[in-house]
Amino acid sequence: MIRHIVLLTWTDDATDEQKAAVAKHLGELPAVIPQLRRYDLGSDLGLAAAGNSDFAIVAEFDSVADYEVYRDHPQHHAVINEHIAPIKAGRAAIQFEF
Repeated sequence: MIRHIVLLTWTDDATDEQKAAVAKHLGELPAVIPQLRRYDLGSDLGLAAAGNSDFAIVAEFDSVADYEVYRDHPQHHAVINEHIAPIKAGRAAIQFEF
């Protein structure tokens, strides 16, 4: 199994509506990408004083090939280009086998 984790940081001028659109459109991906075995996402709860990212995505796949389907899927790229990129200040990601 492959786990893919992404941590995003928003720009200072990102609006609540833009942030909500990211969550909404990412949340629609499991319905169009059946290779997603598990898909969790959410905003930081603000429990740490500083240094946290603003948003996290955790996705699980049966295989590297399934991850690649997600990674390269046009709907996934549409969400990135239309909703994430305009408000993204930073990104960190990792994929690992478990």
